[in-house]
Amino acid sequence: MVHLSTIPDENQVVDGKLAGGIKKVHLQLVNDDDNFTTSVYGSRFAARDLPKHEMPEAEMSKDVAYRLIKDHLSLDGNPILNLASFVTTYMEEEAEKLMTESFSKNFIDYEEYPQSADIQNRCVSMIGRLFHAPMGVEDDVGAIGTSCVGSSEAIMLAVLAMKRRWKNKRIEEGKPYDRPNIVMSSAVQVCWEKAARYFEVEEKLVYCTEERYVIDPEEAVNLVDENTIGICVILGTTYTGEYEDVKAVDDLLTKKGLNTPIHVDAASGGFVAPFVVPDLEWDFRLEHVVSINVSGHKYGLVYPGVGWVVWRSTEFLPQELVFNINYLGADQASFTLNFSKGASQVIGQYYQLIRLGKHGYRAIMSNLTRTANYLSDSLEALGFIIMSKKSGEGLPLVAFRLPPQEDRNYDEFALAHQLRVRGWVVPAYTMAPNTKNLKMLRVVVREDFTHSRCDSLITDIKQSQQLLGQMDQDSIKKQQDFIHKHNTSSGKASHNHPKYRKEKHSLQGKTGKTHAIC
Repeated sequence: MVHLSTIPDENQVVDGKLAGGIKKVHLQLVNDDDNFTTSVYGSRFAARDLPKHEMPEAEMSKDVAYRLIKDHLSLDGNPILNLASFVTTYMEEEAEKLMTESFSKNFIDYEEYPQSADIQNRCVSMIGRLFHAPMGVEDDVGAIGTSCVGSSEAIMLAVLAMKRRWKNKRIEEGKPYDRPNIVMSSAVQVCWEKAARYFEVEEKLVYCTEERYVIDPEEAVNLVDENTIGICVILGTTYTGEYEDVKAVDDLLTKKGLNTPIHVDAASGGFVAPFVVPDLEWDFRLEHVVSINVSGHKYGLVYPGVGWVVWRSTEFLPQELVFNINYLGADQASFTLNFSKGASQVIGQYYQLIRLGKHGYRAIMSNLTRTANYLSDSLEALGFIIMSKKSGEGLPLVAFRLPPQEDRNYDEFALAHQLRVRGWVVPAYTMAPNTKNLKMLRVVVREDFTHSRCDSLITDIKQSQQLLGQMDQDSIKKQQDFIHKHNTSSGKASHNHPKYRKEKHSLQGKTGKTHAIC
């Protein structure tokens, strides 16, 4: 009979004690200065943690620094699977090359980089024409605009312009100007609440309901009084992507003889509606629309961050808000919240505008609309309630929720967590205030979200539902807590100051919304 036997070792453990031979072992660890003949992972830096709090005293090789930071960033999520964000995640190699070559250009220095400045002017002109802006510069009839870091800055500038114009008129009439207000939907993006709070403008809100997720035109106009600086109307809300009815608001203002300005927040819809529903009247074709913002880094198809704001004419941008400077070598006018910024994103926008043209944008937005319609139909077939609009009545996104069902142990948040395990970031959140905390999920259909990838998402949603359906409530809760703690960035976040963390001090505006500082 054959027996398998171990090979004896004098250093093996015998009866729970180490053999005496272990004392003979001496560690011989390399401690020489790096000469970088080995790989990055053979250097002393690979055996240390990356500096976190204090700048290191000594330098390191550029190759080592690059590789270690790249490895650290590899733990970020895959942006292609992040269906929560509107932000562009794909650009052509040629566009990336142009942008990379412009990293060193300070866009504000018009004297040094006149061609970059001219490219901004070309973009403003093209975008203004896309929005049917008045043309010409004589007698202050032509539109005017500028690039921004994003729509948040664009909205801040637009609110400043509306407030100052209202204030000037009140001073002229000898009336008080200490209580400005702005009318808007409770479904506005947080930057509107920031603008109102930072610039001390009262928010007059038109609240959403369980059946209506956008502004009610009549209710909005009824809120207008002598202290109203303007009305915000959204072309594609953050929650459901639905277009608010700008024309209805404009018609009601005309009917009531009111001269209240309208600002259109077209952050997401400004590069979609002109190509998918060109006959929709929402822009400068309407008399009361005085300014429009749009994000280049959303459906403008440029990497973050770039935004644009256009005014109907100089009449709606008070002169005193514009600064004239000459210390960069030439006289130039400036209306921005920040000063220095890179030229790359503006150049990237120009590339997309001339590379794709109207036909290219129309083709891309048409495909996105088709994919969104397909996803909406598929989710509806799975039993979900669809909250977003289809076929061009809103942005190419799908907002949906589970049907009321008493015997189901999981909700939208549990489904979102389960999808997170599979790599997808599909946000679950509650609808705007006054909707009885209606829970929902949202998928943003971006340029790189193909029909094939959409099928993969649908399959994973079905499988996630099947798995959750087999679990009891306690198991689902334990799994959610584990996923939130270990599989999501928010669960492991430590970058927020303790004073401003959501769980300790909720930051609630007058809308009743809660926003975490990130």
